[in-house]
Amino acid sequence: MQQQNRQCILLLNLLLLLHQFFQTKAHVPAIIVFGDSSVDAGNNNYIHTIAKSNFEPYGRDFYGGQPTGRFCNGRLATDFISEAFKLPPVIPAFLDDQYTIEHFSLGVCFASAATGFDNATANILSVIPLSQQLEYYKQYQEMLRSFQGEAKASETIREALYVISLGTNDFIENYYAVIRSSRSKQFTTDEYVDFIVGIADNFVRDIYRLGARKIEVAGISPFGCLPQERVTNQDNVGECKEDYNIVAQNFNLKLSIMVDKLNKELFGVKVVFAGLYDLFLDVVRNPKAYGFENSLMGCCGTGLFEEGILCNHKTLTCPDASKYVFWDAVHPTERMYQIIADYTVRTALSVFL
Repeated sequence: MQQQNRQCILLLNLLLLLHQFFQTKAHVPAIIVFGDSSVDAGNNNYIHTIAKSNFEPYGRDFYGGQPTGRFCNGRLATDFISEAFKLPPVIPAFLDDQYTIEHFSLGVCFASAATGFDNATANILSVIPLSQQLEYYKQYQEMLRSFQGEAKASETIREALYVISLGTNDFIENYYAVIRSSRSKQFTTDEYVDFIVGIADNFVRDIYRLGARKIEVAGISPFGCLPQERVTNQDNVGECKEDYNIVAQNFNLKLSIMVDKLNKELFGVKVVFAGLYDLFLDVVRNPKAYGFENSLMGCCGTGLFEEGILCNHKTLTCPDASKYVFWDAVHPTERMYQIIADYTVRTALSVFL
């Protein structure tokens, strides 16, 4: 009965989402994305780093079965968000020279896998820091003005939906790294949370000054329940690292407080916090209620440690990724990303209507 109730609620939420979407006159001419591997559409393909996924079996369920650099078997949440707003079903990576400003005018991704709010996190695997993503965005604005003209470009910049999705790597790759990081020596956990929330605050203010007015800041998932973290839980192998989840909750709380503060202080802005933690945790704990069969391991290899270069063309994968919450030991499947996107669009519409 409980499972049936959850399925009914999901169906009702989806119907509500569709109703709101087709009734709304909310104008979103483009989706502009900043973040990490949760939203990287392939920018890391064009830099010198091992943090790549532009090889099989990644992308096996993408259009044409092609790996694109997305850390997934198919599309990401941001791709589904774009489609929901009647924009192209795929958001291109800014560094991909197959695309031009004509494509970018409808959506563009500056994200880089393995990055974080903290520039020190990006330095670990030599990826694109958030500060450089901001510089790329400034270049994009110049390109957009040349393509659309000043008035039209200003409208696109003002009315676009900005999605910011990162933070997990600051903890799992940096603060809690096996080789103790300088950040863990420099900060207590609470101090480090405050430090990166401060960076997030400054970043939102930066894009606001550049014209952004519709901004969605995603919270982080219960990263203590990632397959890679569960298998390395020395206290209780196979179970979620609850201390990590507590940190995620604390970070999300402070991020949501930051969002409230920004809405009060910045004139004309609408910043929304997309708190994905509870949704993600419920899916992990009750996978069958969402149509999944496995939430403990990824589809790739053993599903316990393979990600990036360890999930490659020689690695066996599960027959049907849609039955899995996780594609590899860290990243969700396309189907899980669609669930995340449905929630994210619903959250955005509740504010931007």
